[in-house]
Amino acid sequence: MGVQKLEHVGVVVRSIDESSAFYEKVLGMELKEIRQPNPNVRLGFLGFPGEANLIIELVERTNSELPNEGTVNHIAFTVEDVEQEAARIAEHGVAFINEKIVTLADGTRFIFFQGPDGERLELYQPASA
Repeated sequence: MGVQKLEHVGVVVRSIDESSAFYEKVLGMELKEIRQPNPNVRLGFLGFPGEANLIIELVERTNSELPNEGTVNHIAFTVEDVEQEAARIAEHGVAFINEKIVTLADGTRFIFFQGPDGERLELYQPASA
């Protein structure tokens, strides 16, 4: 099959500076690069330290006349211990969408929270193998 992997997820944000600071502080990501391919848009690329893969592309419209294109339902991040990570990010004043961590029948656990532009983010703990 020609498709090999998920390359990245693009998220429209008000401010690359504000959003990249959130993803760095709360999720430990780092801003790898900022580009401005044309006068209407700035792009910020986030990944995890020590990894070459980019995961999130922040899209900042510099022209307010442009339409707010597309929708992403949520972005999930794998964690070893969802309770520990939820407690850690709560210290940053993060707004949780779920009141408590959800546990599925197979043991998978998750909780949703919001990024600075209202994007839905998920801490995802896979079921033990």
